[in-house]
Amino acid sequence: VQLVESGGGLVQAGGSLRLSCAASGDTICISAMGWYRQAPGKERELVATITTGGSTNYAGSVKGRFTISRDNAKHTLYLQMNSLKPEDSDVYYCNALRDCGYTGSYYDPRRGYWGQGTQVTVSS
Repeated sequence: VQLVESGGGLVQAGGSLRLSCAASGDTICISAMGWYRQAPGKERELVATITTGGSTNYAGSVKGRFTISRDNAKHTLYLQMNSLKPEDSDVYYCNALRDCGYTGSYYDPRRGYWGQGTQVTVSS
């Protein structure tokens, strides 16, 4: 499975960005997917996850501002980010779990595939 993120960039505080993650390769059993972010010198952290059926899970810091969604037919994951804050500045990574039998939204991302990341920078 290959994941390619896009949509990152520079935006002012209060602005919006929409990230996309296109999956290719052996996508037939992709189940849960998620967005994670990482700042230099820090551990990668959960932003949001979503099941094939659309059930979602968000980190408290982004709840109400970010929306995760997916288009299963296009094998594409999205993250709509509104009301962005400077502390949202990170590299954002897409993750996909390839497990036909898994229906939950919580999973260990080490079991999944990672994209290369896309930089989001929010200026104050």
